[in-house]
Amino acid sequence: MAKAFFRLQKILRRTQFLLFFLTAAYLMAGSLLLLQRTRLVIQQGSRGTSANQALTVSDGMAGVGIIDPRMLPNPRHRPRLLVGMDALQEPASDQRHSPQWLVSRNSELRQLRRRWFHRFISDQEPMQTVGFKAMKHTTEHRGTYVGCFSDDSREKTLKGAVFYDLRKMTISHCQEACAERAYTYAGLAYGAECYCGNKLPATASKPEECNSECKGEKGSVCGGVNRLSVYRVEELRAGARQRRNVIYRGCFRAPENLTDTFPASLIQPNLTVEMCSEFCSKKEFPLAVIRGWECYCGYPTGRFSLHDGTDGLLCSGTHNASAAAEGKYCLVYQTPVQDTRCTDRKFLTTKSKVFVALSSFPGAGNTWARHLIEHATGYYTGSYYFDGALYNKGFKGEKDHWRSRRTICVKTHESGKTEIEMFDSAILLIRNPYKSLMAEFNRKYAGHLGYATDRNWKSKEWPDFVNSYASWWASHVLDWLKYGKRLLIIHYEDLKQSLIPKLKEMVEFLNMTVTEDRLLCVENNRDGNFKRSGAKQKDFEPFTQEMKDLINRYILTVDEALRRRNFTGLPREYVPR
Repeated sequence: MAKAFFRLQKILRRTQFLLFFLTAAYLMAGSLLLLQRTRLVIQQGSRGTSANQALTVSDGMAGVGIIDPRMLPNPRHRPRLLVGMDALQEPASDQRHSPQWLVSRNSELRQLRRRWFHRFISDQEPMQTVGFKAMKHTTEHRGTYVGCFSDDSREKTLKGAVFYDLRKMTISHCQEACAERAYTYAGLAYGAECYCGNKLPATASKPEECNSECKGEKGSVCGGVNRLSVYRVEELRAGARQRRNVIYRGCFRAPENLTDTFPASLIQPNLTVEMCSEFCSKKEFPLAVIRGWECYCGYPTGRFSLHDGTDGLLCSGTHNASAAAEGKYCLVYQTPVQDTRCTDRKFLTTKSKVFVALSSFPGAGNTWARHLIEHATGYYTGSYYFDGALYNKGFKGEKDHWRSRRTICVKTHESGKTEIEMFDSAILLIRNPYKSLMAEFNRKYAGHLGYATDRNWKSKEWPDFVNSYASWWASHVLDWLKYGKRLLIIHYEDLKQSLIPKLKEMVEFLNMTVTEDRLLCVENNRDGNFKRSGAKQKDFEPFTQEMKDLINRYILTVDEALRRRNFTGLPREYVPR
């Protein structure tokens, strides 16, 4: 009996092992099949998907971020905006959002963006000390490596200018940028951030603590977490001097007591503009003021705001003895040095109780308004989208989730009941549709800083673009007027013409208080990094008469809607004559 039981037990053990082996083989085969199918789906998706499929995928990415609708392909069906106040009624379900062109998603863009985001997350991990010895401080650059220093956020010394490049930061790029702006030192941190200044940080750190690899230069060190790799670039300044931009600000009446108004001064026979600018740049002041042989350095302040310029002829004799003796007028120049009184920014320490939108149609100056708000308040702005180019320019709120409430307000181009009612209040930025359409078309084909080519303007894309986007310009304003809970209307043209008064309105709406000197600093840095460069076409008219008729009808509709809500109507330059 015992013998039979032993045999049965032996058979059962073999059966258990066989079942375990078969189960493991089945799971492995299933995993391989799943991986093969996943690869096939990705390959097919890269060739293109339907609009419905694309929307399904994008919804799944809500935790990662939302793609900017301006990045999407051309429409096939364009819902028309009704001209007249009937447009304020509840829109049909298929017309609630922007044209279909703005809703369909491109699978290649989704996958590139997802890949970029995960690469960004993985790149945040600091490099291991093990690989530190393989990295070097001297590649193809000419600056002198000084050492690794602690980056104290409370007492920054390298704060003269700040640059970010999450993808292509190199030591040479940082050094050249600082040298062109007349700084002595260039410091790199986190592998992607560049800081300039004329004073070394106070606290030195261990060399191995600077262990972040430069994003655009493998094998080179670009600082670390709260650590700066500092280089002296003084030897590069002679070559960079020719590229520096000293801007003439005008002729102004000199303040009564120049020594009290300006912190630094120099008296030099045969004083030149270059000598005064170099002296003030070394002192890290943005203004160089010349009266006779006297050079003064400082900032725009309430005592010397640069708001009341005089006839330049009154300053034509500032270099002769009689004019110097009178001392009534002075010449003012902008040095390459940045005004740093308003460049410090951070996230809100506690979550904001009021969820504020900074809403605009694309091309209406939203990025510029964010630049002004951030520098005026000292807090980052967020975004409903994710734009790596903007993050590289210093908009760190781009990578923060738009619902985090750690930012002072959130950029959005969205319209529609659901998208609007989730905000407690909004600053609605409106710009002349003719200018907005051209700005957005330039951005689409040449980025934030370039201009579209003649070929782009003459292609069939431009008429399609106008037909689709002109209706969106109007419906965007109308939807926010209808569904917005608390609105502040800001016209781009008014903000440009009366910067400080309009900026004060925006800051007060955000329940913030700022000093006059900080506002003057913002005004001194008003353009930021997003002023378009390059040759602009003169007397260029891309709009046909048919396009003008269409846009003019939308202008009248929006103007009437604003007035019915007791807002000031559109500026006169909008309204067709």
